[in-house]
Amino acid sequence: MGAEALGSGPALRELVREAETSLLECKVCFERFGHTQQRRPRNLPCGHVVCQNCVAALAHPRTLALECPFCRRVGRGCDTSDCLPVLHLLELLRPALRRAPAALSTGPCAPGTLTCHHTFGGWGTLVNPTGLALCPQTGRVVVVHDGKKRVKVFNSEGECVHQFGEKGEAAQDIRYPLDVTVTNDCHVVVSDAGDRSVKVFDFLGHIKLVIGGQFSLPWGVDTTPHNEVLVTDAEAGSLHLLEVDFPEGILRRADRMYSHLCSPRGVAVSWLTGTIAVLEHPLTPMGTRACSTRVKVFSATMQFISQVDSFGLSLFFPSKITASAVTFDHQGNVVVTDTSSQAVLCLGKPEEFPGLKPLVTQGLSYPVALNYTKENSLLVLDTAAQSVKVFKADCG
Repeated sequence: MGAEALGSGPALRELVREAETSLLECKVCFERFGHTQQRRPRNLPCGHVVCQNCVAALAHPRTLALECPFCRRVGRGCDTSDCLPVLHLLELLRPALRRAPAALSTGPCAPGTLTCHHTFGGWGTLVNPTGLALCPQTGRVVVVHDGKKRVKVFNSEGECVHQFGEKGEAAQDIRYPLDVTVTNDCHVVVSDAGDRSVKVFDFLGHIKLVIGGQFSLPWGVDTTPHNEVLVTDAEAGSLHLLEVDFPEGILRRADRMYSHLCSPRGVAVSWLTGTIAVLEHPLTPMGTRACSTRVKVFSATMQFISQVDSFGLSLFFPSKITASAVTFDHQGNVVVTDTSSQAVLCLGKPEEFPGLKPLVTQGLSYPVALNYTKENSLLVLDTAAQSVKVFKADCG
């Protein structure tokens, strides 16, 4: 059965869109597979599929040894083979791919969507990154990851200009970073699940303060307009506010602002309104982790405003939504990353929940963090690609 037999209506367009995003795109370089030598889909020994170009890039030039970027299984470039199912699917959908690009496009002229203009980091530079932040004064991008130096600082061109935060067991070392924020006076604050602490560094990487004994499992961190730090405690189900004298490295005050959250992780504060958004991962009645997520929004004084969960969002979006990070845009809208559909979604203003609008629908594999620059570019941390991707609007 050819693509014509499927018709040309919404069902076909949705099928082709899902195939392009999930099956016909190399998840390393995000280029569509093809029949040319460089773009041919190749099976790695573990079963994951990448294009021939990426096999050549990942393989050692002399030994041909390569490590799967997804499962870390070691193999050799010469042991790969053509992925025949993907090649057959390309052949089957060729008429639809030729006929329907305008209907499927999320590119420059799709209203409300953003396109990827730049990518930095990548394999060998970042290792399983988990958190992303921007320095408000310099615009530099700070990422925490699993490398030997846990904190990497990139300039606006995507070049790594500094790294610090040793991987180790000493009190000042970073054992397992989960999130990062940069204060108004350029101090780097990292949540460390390894020793259940929050650690403060100056921008040169000198340790200023270790806040331990306050948390069961500190997870998300963000800076308020008043230069205080919000911290979620995923295990205790609470949200904390830290007042710190950052230059002196002194904790002035630690308040528990809210105590009835369900496994809170990400947290964000709007610099426009002071509104606080918390991303929850509720437990099932049996005590196991649910697949659903929930965004709960409070005023600056912790008065509840609104909430929306995965089920509520699924009524407005054609696929399941699993939010993995949350932020605010410059207009005060709540924006989340979605690992189920590899997308970035705008949920609208908290008082109007849910007003769902897709912002990014292509080019992501496993987005885990996001932030807006002063120039209104959207930075997304894609942990599967080990990189930061910069998205911009090409037209109104």
